[in-house]
Amino acid sequence: MDRHQLCEALRAAGVPDAHYEIPGCPGGRSPHEGYYLARREGEWIVGVHERGRREVLETFADESRACAWLYERLTDQGPPPSRLAPAEMDELMHDTEGIERRAQEQLERALAESRRGTRHDPPTGGH
Repeated sequence: MDRHQLCEALRAAGVPDAHYEIPGCPGGRSPHEGYYLARREGEWIVGVHERGRREVLETFADESRACAWLYERLTDQGPPPSRLAPAEMDELMHDTEGIERRAQEQLERALAESRRGTRHDPPTGGH
């Protein structure tokens, strides 16, 4: 898969253009937040653009593997939400601060898991 095929596949999967920046992708624009694909010094780089900063997540020797890795990340639905026990549900329904606290904790866990997964997933390409 090359970057043009990646653009087509992402659109077919319903991933909004605003979630990624891919060179040569028609209609794509540079997102303020989201993933990016770039070629630098003979390598393909996949990274994330957050809060005005770009962070490289993985590097690949070839375009095809970089595109496959990015496609997987952008189309992964993640695990289903966990169900709350009745006592937890009752507590949260009467405690807005608890709702906010739990949401923040879940976000922090998800971000930490994502970072760990990014670091520990064996890339499908070479470095």
